[in-house]
Amino acid sequence: MLQKLPITAIFLLISILLVSACSRHGIYETAISLERSAAGLEATSITVGELNIAYLRNTKANNGDTIVLVHGFGANKDNWTRIARELTDDFNVYAIDLPGHGESSKPLDLGYSLEQQVGHLARIIEALGINEMHMMGNSMGGGITALYAATYPKQIKTAVLFDPAGILEYESEMVDMVLAGDNPLIPSKPGDFERLMDFALEEKPFVPWPILGVMEEQAIANQAVNKVIFAAIQEAGFKSEFRNIIKNIEDPTLIIWGKEDRILDYRNGDVFQKIIPDARLEVMDGIGHAPMIERRKNLHACSLNLPKPTFQTPTDANGHEVLALLSSTTMGNKVALHGRSPVSPERTSHA
Repeated sequence: MLQKLPITAIFLLISILLVSACSRHGIYETAISLERSAAGLEATSITVGELNIAYLRNTKANNGDTIVLVHGFGANKDNWTRIARELTDDFNVYAIDLPGHGESSKPLDLGYSLEQQVGHLARIIEALGINEMHMMGNSMGGGITALYAATYPKQIKTAVLFDPAGILEYESEMVDMVLAGDNPLIPSKPGDFERLMDFALEEKPFVPWPILGVMEEQAIANQAVNKVIFAAIQEAGFKSEFRNIIKNIEDPTLIIWGKEDRILDYRNGDVFQKIIPDARLEVMDGIGHAPMIERRKNLHACSLNLPKPTFQTPTDANGHEVLALLSSTTMGNKVALHGRSPVSPERTSHA
């Protein structure tokens, strides 16, 4: 089994593959495998009813808490490999391909509203034998995480919502595009996937062209199911049901939003914070729709005892912001956020 590899070593190996005779798909599979190994993760799957569910888990289990990672619309479990690198030494990580995504089953008639997806996720978590967990979700996965925390409070220790879906008090650039018949989240032809990355991410990670090409092929192949899922979730942000449910969240909740998000306007974070009891909001300047991807290099696991939702932002060695990560000890649940200066308990905007 490969040990955790330095990122520079991964790029070196990819470069060697690029000048070799490997096919694009071979390069892609090798690169994904290296990313997972570097994060201390391995791929496996489980059957849940009639669904095959793919997921990543620690290559070596530990005595720490469990963290379940829930990706967004059109994404997959590998969106979490870079942040998972900071987690797997101390936590048991499960990054799940939701039904309709990644390598999991993609029935068109399953039902993909946010509430239905919470039900699917609950059955997956039960099948995995997970009883208590921290949960982190991005975009659609953030909305699912919020609903899950409200619906199953005894299972959730803490929740982190990255640019979550579910509330559209403030509309975004994407809303105007969708209303005009142009959905940048559903690639349909060559060039669309790179356009999607440019639209969604302010700080884009380096992706070699053969890997980008395979990712685009996969996205285009998933066009039909993506249209079904998007149709099922697109009205959620304008309805009151979501807000009425998440006001029942009892667990410590951290909301992290990229200020440059063009998919979901960061100002909706204020609405989430007002609705979720004692929630904490962090807004990050210069970051788009996926903070856990865009600012991975500055992530560090740290902890703070949480008898109630409380956060602080001490300075790291490089003077950079560091996202809140989760921990647990015999003293209780812990969550902390590293940044450049102390903050008030209401909200921070990071530069």
